Amino acid sequence: MRPTLSWISTEEALPGTTDPAPVADALSRGGVLVLSGAGISTESGIPDYRGEGGSLSRHTPMTYQDFTADAGARRRYWARSHLGWRTFGHARPNAGHRAVAAFGRRGLLSGLITQNVDGLHQAAGSEGVVDLHGRLDRVVCLSCGDVSPRRELARRLEEANEGFAPVAASMNPDGDADLTDEQVGDFHVAPCAVCGGVLKPDVVFFGEAVPPQRVEHCRELVREATTLLVLGSSLTVMSGLRLVRQAARAGTPVLIVNRDPTRGDRHALTRIALPLGPALATVAGRLGVPLDDATRGPDEVR
Repeated sequence: MRPTLSWISTEEALPGTTDPAPVADALSRGGVLVLSGAGISTESGIPDYRGEGGSLSRHTPMTYQDFTADAGARRRYWARSHLGWRTFGHARPNAGHRAVAAFGRRGLLSGLITQNVDGLHQAAGSEGVVDLHGRLDRVVCLSCGDVSPRRELARRLEEANEGFAPVAASMNPDGDADLTDEQVGDFHVAPCAVCGGVLKPDVVFFGEAVPPQRVEHCRELVREATTLLVLGSSLTVMSGLRLVRQAARAGTPVLIVNRDPTRGDRHALTRIALPLGPALATVAGRLGVPLDDATRGPDEVR
């Protein structure tokens, strides 16, 4: 097992196992609610926030307060995000996403909530996904509320910033590439095509609240589930941890598949310390569930 992370106390950490049998057993009974986090997408080339080598060790995500109050912060964000989208927007689902989609097609899941903004569950074929923190492939105007595809904004930004091609030091889970102020330069931000207002990716920034209706929908899914299965989340963010706590209070079994200890370990029956793709592929094999390789990119899902 990996060393306990500094932000999780030894009292919270749950010794990890490498046997995915509890997950297979829970799925065989059906009614499983999946809560996925960044760890399920790392095998698709999208980095994690936390864990070994996580981006939070070198990168501070954009906050809602900074984005809305500072035009300079918005310019830096859109320059980095525009560059990052060229990679992020071409990511494809991995075996973990395909396994979750296959479990859903077999009727083994009662629902799927993801903390990710990459759209890879939908690209793998999952239906009825609750995007807890929104979707990066959509853009919303903070003035008129118009929602438009990210690919349209990408085209406009390409036209307004011809030749913009700096080399980023790294990429982050929110599609934000690491650039210096010099690399950002005088990057031109595109306004809303409808009203000229400020555009924001349709995601929940740090410091921004998840819409109450979405929270209540997630709580209802937890109330209806027979098991809560957490896949690839450190559960550091309260929006996910509160669902784990709700399940534990109700006596609903909580299973976690995550290589590192999580903030929700104390509420779980077990934590399977394996990479998501191989672990879920093994579970699918035990259940006789074939994985579908026919997938689409996030921006192709509508």
